[in-house]
Amino acid sequence: MGMKINAQLPLPADLKAEYPLSENIVKIKERRDREIRDIFTGRSDKFVVIVGPCSADNEDSVCEYVNRLAEVNEKVSDRLMIIPRIYTNKPRTTGEGYKGMLHQPEPDQAPDLLAGIIAIRKMHTRAIEESGLTAADEMLYPENRSYLDDILSYEAIGARSVENQQHRLTASGMDIPVGMKNPTSGDFAVMLNSVVAAQSSHTFIYRGMDVTTNGNDLAHVILRGGVDKYGTCIPNYHYEDLVRLLESYQQRDLKNPAAIVDANHSNSNKQFREQIRIVSEVLHSRNYNPELKKLVKGVMIESYLEEGCQKIDENRVYGKSITDPCLGWEDTERLIYKIAEEC
Repeated sequence: MGMKINAQLPLPADLKAEYPLSENIVKIKERRDREIRDIFTGRSDKFVVIVGPCSADNEDSVCEYVNRLAEVNEKVSDRLMIIPRIYTNKPRTTGEGYKGMLHQPEPDQAPDLLAGIIAIRKMHTRAIEESGLTAADEMLYPENRSYLDDILSYEAIGARSVENQQHRLTASGMDIPVGMKNPTSGDFAVMLNSVVAAQSSHTFIYRGMDVTTNGNDLAHVILRGGVDKYGTCIPNYHYEDLVRLLESYQQRDLKNPAAIVDANHSNSNKQFREQIRIVSEVLHSRNYNPELKKLVKGVMIESYLEEGCQKIDENRVYGKSITDPCLGWEDTERLIYKIAEEC
């Protein structure tokens, strides 16, 4: 084969034993998982805000950001469910570029997967210990999620992965909400077919084992916009898009219909400040239509300590994205308070 083995990675159980969760963290996760489940099943009318960096590139800056979120959360927790985005592996359209902390715990150094899986577990654990908030991550590689499956309270499956069979089947074995993004084409049918698959039971090979899943009743959709055949962004957060999604859900026998609107990516054409306007429009649509208010459970926002983005070089700014551009903290804080008032 045209590959070489760099290292034998530890089994997830062994890594968890070496870096265990405290009893306090276990209790925090249990409580937050119950609260999040109540939102997606309709027992709670809290609005979900999944917010944080495009990529979690530095433990100190990520934890500082999450600690700031925790302070805001104390003021809005009666209305909102804030879930920090701590995304540790990143899809790359061409396969080139920074692939996340899982690959490169130091962005300007060579990949080191063993150091990476240790780094992401330590960062997620520290974030919970300091803030009391459990986080969201992206399931870019199904075989890797076992290193974090006792930590995360939400997972997303990206636009490039949502048609992949292994992602869909693995999602069916999760016990937390999993958001299935629309593919880059914007096709709603593909996205909803992924939810059908994730909500169903399957028998398949997972990490060398023959497994059968229960089906995930909290699988739902994430609208992130699409692109046409010319590469032009086509947003799908407008009122008409949400009504179309509602009708598509009504045509299918799915449990707990729910949608999260990703305000960045192809919805904003990566014009990061547009996220403020897009979130406002989504809130208006929810308040105008009671059925949409039940369906649209939250928004996803890309945000960091400093706005914009930067290259990976020796002059990097602390807390500024090295992948897609993000809102800065001041705009984010104002936006969260606005969401709490209007949701």
